[in-house]
Amino acid sequence: MVPSQAQSGGSGGSIKLRADIQEADANTGIITARGNVKIDYPEEAIYATSAQAQYYSRERRIILTGNVFVQQEANTLQAEIVTYLIDEGRFVATPDANEQVESVYVLPEPVEEPAAAEQPVEPEPALPALPAELPTFALPSDE
Repeated sequence: MVPSQAQSGGSGGSIKLRADIQEADANTGIITARGNVKIDYPEEAIYATSAQAQYYSRERRIILTGNVFVQQEANTLQAEIVTYLIDEGRFVATPDANEQVESVYVLPEPVEEPAAAEQPVEPEPALPALPAELPTFALPSDE
């Protein structure tokens, strides 16, 4: 296997490409890898394997073909052909004839609101107690 590093532009980092055979065409900017292809893109937590890969450096896309397996963090994708659009961070997967694409997405746990710190509750001021019998008042008369 011959490792090669393909520089990814705007988002930084590098993509490591390993394969039994690799060819680079300086005129077209295409790197082709065949046989036991392994791709490692640590900045995006992506690891992939396939039978063949073509890296189009000018378009910043990778096309993986032949029993493709892609893992990004805990999520996985299996298909016959997978195109990875680097700048968009997007995968497009196509199955083999009469097959399907298979993917597993691990859903994040729901975010729970942190419990409000219990603050001491100040008692409301007490109202004065009413007497058992209320006094009666005589109103002045206008005579």
